[in-house]
Amino acid sequence: MKVYKFGGASVKDADSVKNVAILLEKVGCEDTFMVVSAMGKTTNALEEVVQLYFDEQDYEKKIHEIEAFHLEIVKELFDDQTKINQELKIFFSDIVSFLRRNKSPNYSYVYDQVVCNGELASTRIISAYLNQTGIANTWLDVRDYLKTDNNYREGKVNWDETEKNFRTIESGKLYVTQGFLGSDENHFTTTLGREGSDYTAAIIAYCLDAQSMTIWKDVPGVLNADPRYFSDPVLLNHISYEEAIELAYYGASVIHPKTMQPLQNKEIPFFVKSFINPTDSGTAIKKGAPLEPKISCFILKKDQHLVRFSSKDFSFITEDKLSGIFNQLYDAKIKVNLMQNSAISLSLCVEDKYGNLKELLNKLDKMYNIQHDEQVNLYTIRHFDEHSEKVLPLERELLRQTLKETLQIVTKA
Repeated sequence: MKVYKFGGASVKDADSVKNVAILLEKVGCEDTFMVVSAMGKTTNALEEVVQLYFDEQDYEKKIHEIEAFHLEIVKELFDDQTKINQELKIFFSDIVSFLRRNKSPNYSYVYDQVVCNGELASTRIISAYLNQTGIANTWLDVRDYLKTDNNYREGKVNWDETEKNFRTIESGKLYVTQGFLGSDENHFTTTLGREGSDYTAAIIAYCLDAQSMTIWKDVPGVLNADPRYFSDPVLLNHISYEEAIELAYYGASVIHPKTMQPLQNKEIPFFVKSFINPTDSGTAIKKGAPLEPKISCFILKKDQHLVRFSSKDFSFITEDKLSGIFNQLYDAKIKVNLMQNSAISLSLCVEDKYGNLKELLNKLDKMYNIQHDEQVNLYTIRHFDEHSEKVLPLERELLRQTLKETLQIVTKA
């Protein structure tokens, strides 16, 4: 079985959905598992619903806007819209019903129960459209198969139960299911972390011993730099699992950090291809494949924080102090993307995805002198040489670190 993953950009409107059907006819879709994200920016819109709910503002208006967006797409795709419209109305009325009766103050729990409806709606539309065009498929609710713990917004996969569930899938068919979602032992929805649909596809590929996994993107494959920030990016024809893991770790947006491990464990080839030109070769990621061409790769992580801790009494930053800082960072779900320490100081470039950094720094201020630079940029250059830095914009350098073939620079615009 092959696993295909389609992200939000590939299903952002009616024309994009039509293109998915054309793509499947070109490349074939027998014995295939399709993993599909929410349409366009739907996840962002549903996140706004959750925030409005906790801010005690009018969240129902936003839900109706999201529903109208989906119904407009349906209108352009279907001759008879009755059945699919009824199904969509149920999804969006369920959000309103859940929020009206919810008593839980747990933001992450509420988030998962609301945001999941983006994937549920998109896959219903796509499955129905493919059936209408003669591409027979079966819609599955991934939450019945992919099981996690109850760590909402960052669910950890129960591999034994998940693999057992997917082993019941009959081969030889086309299936359409959701990325990003799972469920806990009480069947409450969980999510796998933002942009987790790639990881979902890798989990399914692992459980089904897939022949291959392909992610369909709006770029020709894995590029050596993000075209949004760097000019003249170059397509990487093939990459080893190890190199892909390094690129993902440092923040290459085309690869989700958790995606590689399940694929590497079973040596499942992984392709990144263009949904605009689906017959092009794209990028192949597989065992032992050297980086080709062998050139520098550039990664930019924006909206970072540079935090410097120094001891108030000029004592050493020893292992016990490092442990205390990192334990609190872990509890606050703050990701460290770079660290550099000396005898009496520790510098960290961190990502504050959940907005917990300010509270944490207030706690640590009692023990350390703290300097905090917000809105910094973290540039990472893999396989750097003497010419690599000339590609970077002229910004004020705050920190630099070199490790073998990797150079990292923190800057402020």
